[in-house]
Amino acid sequence: MNIQVVTEASWIDVVISSEIPVVVEFWAPGSVPCRMIEPVIDDLAKEYAGKILCCRVSTDDSPNIATQYGIGTVPTFLFFKNGARKESVIAAVPKSTLTATIDKYI
Repeated sequence: MNIQVVTEASWIDVVISSEIPVVVEFWAPGSVPCRMIEPVIDDLAKEYAGKILCCRVSTDDSPNIATQYGIGTVPTFLFFKNGARKESVIAAVPKSTLTATIDKYI
């Protein structure tokens, strides 16, 4: 699997310290939109392997991270480069929206 599950314990090591850009999907297990977008994220992780790191954070399991970044809707995608939050995309959007955002940071 090309997508890394991130928790509060691994957030700094995986996301903030990453040497390559990171796309973080904040999701919740009961969310239908999150389940709908899952295959898109899986495709992006394969297509951009080695260029970006794709991660998932469960808002149920890691509520402090979600609160820290003001996550109120799932799915929400945050884009990080050099440890800094660069951009966010909210909701289950078309793949082209996510690829256009990723392409800005690689």
